[in-house]
Amino acid sequence: MEGSVFQYEFIIKGFLGAIFASITAGLAGTYIVSRKMVFLSGGITHASFGGIGIGYFSGINPVVGAAIFGILSALGVEYLSVRQKIREDSAIGILWAFGMATGIIFIYLTPGYTPNLMSYLFGSILTVTNADIIALGVMSVILLFYFTIFYRTILYISFDEVFARTYSSHVNVFKYITTSLMALTIVLNIRMAGVVLVISLLTIPPNIAMIFTRVYAKIVLWSILAGFIGITAGYTISYFAGIPVGATIIFTLVIIWIFAKIISQTMRRDEKTVKLV
Repeated sequence: MEGSVFQYEFIIKGFLGAIFASITAGLAGTYIVSRKMVFLSGGITHASFGGIGIGYFSGINPVVGAAIFGILSALGVEYLSVRQKIREDSAIGILWAFGMATGIIFIYLTPGYTPNLMSYLFGSILTVTNADIIALGVMSVILLFYFTIFYRTILYISFDEVFARTYSSHVNVFKYITTSLMALTIVLNIRMAGVVLVISLLTIPPNIAMIFTRVYAKIVLWSILAGFIGITAGYTISYFAGIPVGATIIFTLVIIWIFAKIISQTMRRDEKTVKLV
């Protein structure tokens, strides 16, 4: 249709990006929040900046560098905390700082002007490429299949790892695989919200969902819906207001969380009033 907003390629990319980002963030975020891995995820996010810097310096796609660096960082935390007897929070702090420092050094050493660096720090759907959309789409399919096939094992690991070990003898393998998938999900969503704010994209929607339900599958579904609404609304506001998209998306999600809390508290007061009557 002539005059439709979907005649613009960046609008279509933004819309597809919102769909895939909400799916990946909903699935990965629910696991992260349920396992109380928010700090670990923040460490992976900031450590991946080292891969972005190395990518710029070596001339490869920064997202590829960030993905490799992110996965190695996630596995490195496990190694340092278990094998080297270093506290997990200390291991995360070390890799967090190392990744950021590495990224800054290699970006500084990169000859000439480094383009689109702000898009990696704070997100920009306008700079999302076809490759980014395809990667997010593939990641969405992988996560959907993985969480569907191994749903019960992931559920047990998320809430009771001791019981999970009585259910499956491969819990450690599942943890390594799932953590690696979480790292990839974080990296692929950096374009949407940026290194600084991407972890919020994964943690706020599940917290919105958990206001209304504690059933794992329902948390995932509501997280995806909340994420999609927040991303599309933030993207729209950002486009018309001319402000950074990553910050706008997170701001919108926080507003949704506040309204959800108010609605939940109002419903509970109404229920108490009905019971008293």
